[in-house]
Amino acid sequence: MENREFLAEWHPQWGVLLAWPHPDTDWADNLDAAETCYAAIVSAISLRERVLLLCHDDAHQAHIDSVLSAVTHNAANVHCVQMPYNDTWARDFGFITVKQAGKPLLLDFTFTAWGGKFEAALDNAVNQRLAHHPLLSGNTLETYPLVMEGGSLETDGQGTLLTTEICLLNPNRNPTLDRSAIESQLRSALGVERILWLAHGHLEGDDTDAHIDTLARFADPHSIVYMSCTDPTDSHYKPLQAMEAELQALRQSNGEPYRLFPIPLPEAIYADGRRLAASYVNFLIINGAVLLPVYADECFDPVAIEQMQAAFPHHVIIPIDCRALIAQNGSLHCITMQIPHEVVNV
Repeated sequence: MENREFLAEWHPQWGVLLAWPHPDTDWADNLDAAETCYAAIVSAISLRERVLLLCHDDAHQAHIDSVLSAVTHNAANVHCVQMPYNDTWARDFGFITVKQAGKPLLLDFTFTAWGGKFEAALDNAVNQRLAHHPLLSGNTLETYPLVMEGGSLETDGQGTLLTTEICLLNPNRNPTLDRSAIESQLRSALGVERILWLAHGHLEGDDTDAHIDTLARFADPHSIVYMSCTDPTDSHYKPLQAMEAELQALRQSNGEPYRLFPIPLPEAIYADGRRLAASYVNFLIINGAVLLPVYADECFDPVAIEQMQAAFPHHVIIPIDCRALIAQNGSLHCITMQIPHEVVNV
């Protein structure tokens, strides 16, 4: 059997999967602001590739069309699919794509809303429903009992996986599996050869138990962008300093250290007395561009944009205000899942 290839996010894309908020989700109290943010994201993606957009029913789809009509977008690139879903975190319940023998395989891991924190039965069924959609029905969908979320898995596209111990070894996910067993299943499903574990790093207000996509991301096979903290009075200082030391000690498969791009935490943002998990590394790579979450931070937003442009010199950096998203404890990458170009034959 030929080895599998876990495709990097910068692999050429057909489009991006999103699920539009609706009043029956936790977005209800912040729906207008959330929809404004979603519209900006859909707009930016649709001008460069397609959007596979989940919605509830005809009325919801008509409402989305109305919201999108207020922004510049390519309507022909937005494909709405009606189905039920609990929430909108497509990164974590959406299918993960690998290639084997030149063909894509769609992997459907079990989604339990980060260890049973919320209701997730409908979200866990999304991939089974999507597999029957005409755009995707030519693909093989493999379903796994392993509890796993896309936001916890970061790859360089060359056989290396970067992840966190706090999430993957958390007993609220796969309590009967130890590190060795989890590694074995990930190697088999994803085809990865190396698994790099981070033991430190976590953002306050993060429901995911330290998803890697809030902390450290590959910009290319040789470079990692990561959240940093230089303020000793910040609660994140010690864990992020420890994570930085871990990243400095990591080596590429050729033995060379990674090129590291630190991005400072934005100023603390609070809601109802709790700190929100604002992260600049929760960005989305699309064809020719990087969508960067920003937070109306006059000090650190420009630093993040500058560092991201240095890490992605051949991409356009598109800042998008994601304050509405972090109100629900996630950001831009969390609500999106890229679809490689091989997946859809149109």
